[in-house]
Amino acid sequence: MFFSGLVNNRVVQEYERAVIFRLGRLIAGGAKGPGLFFIIPCIDSYTKVDIRTVSFDVPPQEVLTKDSVTVAVDAVVYYRVQNATMSITNVEDSNRSTRLLAATTLRNVLGTKNLSEILSERETISHYMQSSLDEGTDPWGVKCERVEIKDVRLPVQLQRAMAAEAEAAREARAKVIAAEGEQKASRSLKEAAEVLTEAPAALQLRYLQTLNTISAEKNSTIIFPLPIDLLQSFMSRQES
Repeated sequence: MFFSGLVNNRVVQEYERAVIFRLGRLIAGGAKGPGLFFIIPCIDSYTKVDIRTVSFDVPPQEVLTKDSVTVAVDAVVYYRVQNATMSITNVEDSNRSTRLLAATTLRNVLGTKNLSEILSERETISHYMQSSLDEGTDPWGVKCERVEIKDVRLPVQLQRAMAAEAEAAREARAKVIAAEGEQKASRSLKEAAEVLTEAPAALQLRYLQTLNTISAEKNSTIIFPLPIDLLQSFMSRQES
């Protein structure tokens, strides 16, 4: 009974730690928990620290990129307290300080990137932000586990300009492809003409094949076939 009057028992959960101060000084042995621990009334004071992973949304930050484009970027940060004693003794509010540092780091990192890099290198930027945050929060006993960039919002005028540029690029590629197709078709026609010139009978067969194709279709086309020899003699007279 005398012992129970001198000390009070306290319990912290598996995901908590207790930082105890005795007459204003941190007691030896570090944070207590999980489980049962004892404190001396009127002499000891303690603070519970949650060591579970915490996630929070970084508010959208208006960032001026390296190529002078204003974008709004938001992110998600995951962190946890890995040293409960440092999170209490080295910083007033570790959670609030981590959130402010995350917002500042996001603006600083994106300010050194071009718009194209922000849109195409999100994973690289996220890893760089994580290492920067981890280095900044290490004296506070906080471990930054992960950073993810959620959304990059562009001005409406810039979106329209980028859409027009993409459409123009697609039209240019389509024209190039069409020109290449015409070039290949011209070469094929040239080779076919050379073959038909070397074999006159092939021209006759091609003529008959064309008539067969036209006759197979259900249309009102009237065809008057003429012998190719007659056409050749007529053309030779004109040349003479």
